[in-house]
Formats: sequence, C-alpha cells, structure tokens
Amino acid sequence: MTIRVLLADDQTLVREAFAMLVESARDMQVVGQAATGRQAVELARTGRADLVVMDIRMPDLDGIEATRLIAADDDLAGVRVLVLTTYDTDEYIVDALRAGASGFLVKDTRPAELLDAIRTVAAGDSLLSPGPTARLIERFLRSPSAPATGGPECLSEREREVLALVARGLNNTEIAEVLGLSPLTAKTHVSRIMGKLSARDRAQLVIVAYESGVVTPGNI
Repeated sequence: MTIRVLLADDQTLVREAFAMLVESARDMQVVGQAATGRQAVELARTGRADLVVMDIRMPDLDGIEATRLIAADDDLAGVRVLVLTTYDTDEYIVDALRAGASGFLVKDTRPAELLDAIRTVAAGDSLLSPGPTARLIERFLRSPSAPATGGPECLSEREREVLALVARGLNNTEIAEVLGLSPLTAKTHVSRIMGKLSARDRAQLVIVAYESGVVTPGNI
C-alpha cells in the first residue's frame, strides 16, 4: 500500500530534499508540495493525501492553524499530520498537538528516521518520544497561559493507569508488560480511553494526561 505524502514547508530546498527522500521509498509517493499553510489545507483536500509533513512556521497560515483546519474537516478525517519543529526554538508544538497533529519530528532528524516516522503516523500511531515529548509538554503546561481542562473522571482506575503510561510514551506492548495485560487488552483500553475523551489519537491523550494532572511535571 502506497502512502500518499504532502510536504508543507516554505523553504523550497527543504521541500525538494524531503521530496527526493520520500520518493526514494517504494511504499511512498509525494502527491503535492505546499509553501504556505493555506496551500497545505487546499492540497490535502484535492491531492487525496494520507499524511501531511507540516512545518510550523509558514506564511499566510502557519502550520498549527493548517493542522487545526485539516483535523476539523470531516472530509479529511483520514489525513494524518506530522509536524516539523526545530525543538529548541519552536514554542508551538503543544498547540500543534492540541490542534490535531499526530506527532512531531525534529528537522535535523536522519533520513531513515523521517521515513520511519511517516510510516508510523500513517499507520495510525503517534510519534511520541518519551523523553523529549515529556520535557516539552511539561515546559509549556507549567506556563500560566496553558489552559486547564477537566479531569478524566469518566475513566476507570485501570484506564487512568493506562493513560498515564501512554503519556510517558509507552506503546501497547510496553503498557501490557507494565500492567501484566495482553497486548490486545492494552490496545482495547487505549481505544476506549480515546473514545471516552473524544481524543483523535495518542498525541491528544498525552495532552489530556498532563493538563488533567494524571501525569504531573517531574513525574515522568
């Protein structure tokens, strides 16, 4: 199955380099390139993309707003967004996850890691590295401007345990090992949690876990 990839970045050289890399993979195809966030939204609609590799800082409409528009469009329900960030300088990654991105990727990542990230997100998983993700989310949720959300009172005690492990970046197999469950049971718990919290994917579960206090800064 070929993964249809849309590349959104305002730097032509960056887009072209990513395009060459993506096209080198047998299971991927570049279906469009966008220089602005608005172009990215339009091409996501017309190019039938499976995944958008989205830069944050772009003219006309930034990557966060573009991600929000894509995530809110019922016709684009199957389109996943992988956000690019410089990590040390971008202070918008949490907003991107809240907007509906399925994960983030550092721009200086190795070529093979970019291809693996595309496959991971296109398959319906989130790209969440436990260390960097936890540190980044902690940093911005501690700020006074971080909006509070209601706690996940609808979850059972077991589901809260699973949510905490998701927030630490564990996959279903790892969650199963920690809690003494089967991988299928762990996967079922995660799916139910997403349904109860109306979360688009695991990335949004991480945000909920930190904002609600299920996981707190320093308790990684």
